[in-house]
Amino acid sequence: MAGGPTRTVTLMYDVIIIGGGPAGLNAALMLGRARRSVIVIDQGMPRNAHAQAMHGFLSRDGIAPHELLRISRAQLRPYGVKILEGEAVDAARHRSHFAVKLHDGRRLHGRKLLLATGLRDQLPRLEGLTDLYGKSVHHCAYCDGWEWREKALAAYGRGKAGLGLALMLKGWSDDVVVLTDGGSVGLSRYRALIKRNGLCIRNQKITRLQGKNGRLKCIVFEDGSIIERDALFFNTGQRQKSDLAEKLGCQFSRNGGVITDRRERTCVPGLFLAGDASKEVQFVICAAAEGAIAAVAINKEFQEEERRIL
Repeated sequence: MAGGPTRTVTLMYDVIIIGGGPAGLNAALMLGRARRSVIVIDQGMPRNAHAQAMHGFLSRDGIAPHELLRISRAQLRPYGVKILEGEAVDAARHRSHFAVKLHDGRRLHGRKLLLATGLRDQLPRLEGLTDLYGKSVHHCAYCDGWEWREKALAAYGRGKAGLGLALMLKGWSDDVVVLTDGGSVGLSRYRALIKRNGLCIRNQKITRLQGKNGRLKCIVFEDGSIIERDALFFNTGQRQKSDLAEKLGCQFSRNGGVITDRRERTCVPGLFLAGDASKEVQFVICAAAEGAIAAVAINKEFQEEERRIL
């Protein structure tokens, strides 16, 4: 008896999670324990990859970021969560599910989609920064300020961005210099504030950062002058690491973050977002918490849908 045409069976996951950082992995943990089929797509480029240690996470303060991810992945195994190394390059919402396209052409299908794609920091274009980033050059004062308390610090940022960062750093050290790298426009109106807080403003263009073994030693300016500093913090903006939220029709706030409700729902039915991509408080512990909140909301939607079917 002749066989009929071969039919392709499409595997449908309950939830596809794009992003394997704290938000995505904690969501996967909660959903796996709720007996949902989950796959996590991870590009393997975490925002804090250059950091020596992660801080502000109760019971995990000081742990290396890659070690936290290793432990997290291991704890997902009993719940059947799949981890797929790769990049999601496109996604579309259909009537009953989402389709996600990977960089190698493969497609995954899931009833719900959680974006945990995070942000990418816009690094200052300074010679010598690469060797110092994550060791003595940082983007987060709360993450690394304690290690440089009472040291000579530099706050890098154009105009008000640099001034605001410097005022924050004053909580860790009295010795803070503002580096505008030639972008001092708008600071004249804050003269009284600058004087009251004892800040020094250096407006010259920067030639390079000098250091050794990851430790900043001094900053060299275009006019030949030099200032010694122990660490530099910068405030030069961020951007979405992925354009999938935009492609799927999400709404964005004025600062470029994806708008979600208190349960991490976006304006697109079935689509959730957790972690730094919302541009709210950007700490590892907050991202993990948002992942848990999103997971509970996703599972609740499943339960409501299943009750309607019965």
